[in-house]
Amino acid sequence: MSLKNPEKNDLQQQHLTALMETYLRRTPNSKRLAQEYRPILADKSSIGFSFSQPLKEICYPIVSEHSSGSRLWDIDNNEYIDILMGLGINLFGHNPDFIQKAIVEQLELGIHIGTQTRLAGEVAALVSEMTGMERVTFSNTGTEAIMTAIRIARAATNRDKVVIFTNSYHGHSDATLVRATLTEYAKKAIIRVIERKSWLKNLTRPFQSILKSNLNPTAVPGALGIPANIAQNTLVLDYGNDQSLEAIATYRDKIAAVLVEPVQSRCPELQPKEFLQKLRQITQEYGIVLIFDEMVTGFRIGSGGAQAWFDIQADIATYSKIIGGGLPMSIIAGKAQYMDRIDGGFWNFEDQSVPSVTTTFFAGTFCKHPLSLATAKAVLEHLKQQGVTFYEQLNQRTIQLVQRLNNAMERADVPIRFTHFGSFFAIAASQSVISPMAITLLSYHLLNRGIHLRIGDKGGFLSAAHSEKDIEYIIQSFQDSIKELKMAGLIG
Repeated sequence: MSLKNPEKNDLQQQHLTALMETYLRRTPNSKRLAQEYRPILADKSSIGFSFSQPLKEICYPIVSEHSSGSRLWDIDNNEYIDILMGLGINLFGHNPDFIQKAIVEQLELGIHIGTQTRLAGEVAALVSEMTGMERVTFSNTGTEAIMTAIRIARAATNRDKVVIFTNSYHGHSDATLVRATLTEYAKKAIIRVIERKSWLKNLTRPFQSILKSNLNPTAVPGALGIPANIAQNTLVLDYGNDQSLEAIATYRDKIAAVLVEPVQSRCPELQPKEFLQKLRQITQEYGIVLIFDEMVTGFRIGSGGAQAWFDIQADIATYSKIIGGGLPMSIIAGKAQYMDRIDGGFWNFEDQSVPSVTTTFFAGTFCKHPLSLATAKAVLEHLKQQGVTFYEQLNQRTIQLVQRLNNAMERADVPIRFTHFGSFFAIAASQSVISPMAITLLSYHLLNRGIHLRIGDKGGFLSAAHSEKDIEYIIQSFQDSIKELKMAGLIG
């Protein structure tokens, strides 16, 4: 039920009023700074995922002051157990000693940009060793890495179109910030209803082939300011749906790359191993570049990421978040036949060899920033030293957290189910009955209880720094918050 509904009952209004009053009492200085700098600072985080009139007075982010381990403190001196963890960056918690040490040591040597650093080769070798990719290059953000991967694929195949999937997120470049047409969504919804209702199958059999054959994967801009002609080179298909494989086969001579977020941050409960393996087969068959977007999954489930987990070798993979140890860093890695488009390919000194591949353009002042490379090296060496036991323990603790949350939801007769991938956990929206407004209110409840996350998020990340006591409190806070929402008639 939307709180914009004029017929909302008194219980829900009382609940909202009490929730907002608590948040306002706890965080006056965060609100003060949001108001003070709003005329100057254009900041999306000030309104969360979207502005809400009923929540206008608490539409501001927590302003943090310092952090350590599993915790952070805001400017009102509130202490939080952090499950946002830098949007998934801080696998080891905030400010781990080995990353601090790497930064200090590099600072003493200097921040020399524009010259080559030995760290570039060392980190590239570590990435290749741990991921199995042949060649590696560096960039700053996930968006830039995806842009580069797409350009490489187009240069290598001499084709223009790129496939992405519904509910995926690949950064904010124009080419990927698109969505399927409304007509396409409507057709897919009709097909899903037909396939689930046996009596409808017989009734509509003459029309099913028409619906399926007319599926139009053409994208439209997903935000203002994106020209329609850019979206025309992107096809948006259903993730996990075998009909998408048929569409790829249909457009095979025009598709340069299929870009896939193997476990989608927006829909992590969908982990279609069989579909991904079929996707690998069909892209190989048609000479289409398979790009794995491993911004979230890379170095999370294990050192080999989602590729190792699903037993798939992509042609190109992009990484960010964990790999940078908290500093800006992204990586494009892949097979030599594609990565050679960066520099022309391998050649030797003292013989007649030369770069043999025509290159595309790639650049960036901060792409090999010494501080970022130093932290990346520290992260990779630490993971190597810790070995598989590190992942087994952290992933098992996340599994147990999700199991306990699901058991609690079942006992309380609450229609919410949690899911996970590695140390990432979230409400499985497709398996739950909870409105976007209720998810937003859940965020505020958790913040009021000292659990830090982004307003509107459906879950968070465990890190190596979270203690068993932290996990107990996280579980209890989710249970108590959801219980209050249910009592107010906002869930279930």
